[in-house]
Amino acid sequence: MSQIPNPYSVLRRKPIEGDDEEGGSGLFKSLGLWQLTAIGVGGIIGVGIFTLAGVVAHGDANNPAVGPAVVVSFLIAGLASGAAALSYAEFAGMIPRAGSAYTYGYVALGELVGWFIGWDLLLEYIAIVSVVAIGISGYFSAFMQGIGVVVPDWMSSALTPDTPHGLINIPAVAVCLLVTWILSRGSKSFGRFELVAVSIKVLLVLGIIGIGVFHINTQNFVPFMPNGFGPVLAGSATVFFAVFGYDAMSTAAEEAKDGKKHMPKAIILSLIIAMALYVMATLVLTGMQNYAKLNPDSAFASAFDSVGMPTIATIISAFAVISILTVMLTFLLGVTRVWFSMSRDGLLPKWFAKTDAKRGVPQRVTWIAGVSSAILAGVLPIRLVADLTNIGILAAFVVVCAAVIVLRRTRPEVPRTFKLPFMPVVPAFGVLASFFLMTQLHWETWLRFVIWLVIGLFIYFLYGRKHSLMNPDSPRHALNKSDAGPETSG
Repeated sequence: MSQIPNPYSVLRRKPIEGDDEEGGSGLFKSLGLWQLTAIGVGGIIGVGIFTLAGVVAHGDANNPAVGPAVVVSFLIAGLASGAAALSYAEFAGMIPRAGSAYTYGYVALGELVGWFIGWDLLLEYIAIVSVVAIGISGYFSAFMQGIGVVVPDWMSSALTPDTPHGLINIPAVAVCLLVTWILSRGSKSFGRFELVAVSIKVLLVLGIIGIGVFHINTQNFVPFMPNGFGPVLAGSATVFFAVFGYDAMSTAAEEAKDGKKHMPKAIILSLIIAMALYVMATLVLTGMQNYAKLNPDSAFASAFDSVGMPTIATIISAFAVISILTVMLTFLLGVTRVWFSMSRDGLLPKWFAKTDAKRGVPQRVTWIAGVSSAILAGVLPIRLVADLTNIGILAAFVVVCAAVIVLRRTRPEVPRTFKLPFMPVVPAFGVLASFFLMTQLHWETWLRFVIWLVIGLFIYFLYGRKHSLMNPDSPRHALNKSDAGPETSG
């Protein structure tokens, strides 16, 4: 076991060898390869294609239109994400534990880096759930309009320059609470729901492509880049939100029946499936309707409306609501497992690490995260929350890609069920590409991100460093890990 000699250092590393993946964590092992892949696809395909594609193509008050070149934005984001996905796959096959990037950073680069990423992911995953809820609300409003019911702005959108009559997004709040309840029922029930819902989602996207391709007008592709390449790069930083669902899926590694074997396959499969569908769907979207006329809140419904197919538009709106739920479920699962892992490691109070004896899920953090996402979804606009999400995930990708290089050099003897090719070129590209996309985001996004990290550093030095299980003087150092396992009901 490779450890920094000074156990009091903020760079002390969590050992790779551990018993929490052997069933002592309190999390139930119930997920197979296809359920894991479904969770990954469920986390990737959703609001990114159904809403953000239209938002980026159309533009808004602060961002120029990208137009049909939104497909290029997706490809750039997918290329950067692919390098990170291979790094995640190597880690997932080597360390099948809950926590994802938090755990990988802790093991390879030390406790402070692990805290930095874990704290980062707590905000980002909650924000993702909020973004998706806002996207669902847009399609819900489009569906209601399709059946003759107009949902007023004051109850369907936040107050923004583009929606001056908005107040609170009630449908978004409601759907956050719904998915929180579903996830609280346990990972086995969640996995079954996810598999069915993702199947519906993939069929919906294939249906959109299959029908829409016959209504493409090539004149809508001109101009392809109406405002040049700069907005395309900025757009890739925004749609990056759409290509990293496997990150949250990897937080469920401890609930996989054979994490070392299945996690790497599920990560790679989910990204390949999603990117193939993204490319085809974005070309159909911008080919059916001129980008300037798209409704960014419900782009595909808008496109089918424009070619005289309002019934199809209404069907798309209805099924989009159902299919996008899987993204919320995946990322709400992610935030609860990261939070659970940080608490189990002593960096946050162990009260959060308690799991329900009957369902094997951390109920406390599930409901705290769900209610927090509902609050954000109710009062914030979608692009602001999406950009805040993306900077955090890109930062996590930088750390994971760097960590896989470090661990390959420091612990070459550790068995790896998957080894990423072209080491260190691929992960180094992932570091550079992710950081470059971070530079494309607005300075306000950077400011919010830095403020959140500063708050996290205060908490780490005031609580986490002292109570960490890696600290020999920690009050919890001598506790058996089973103490963070199931608690009796009542």
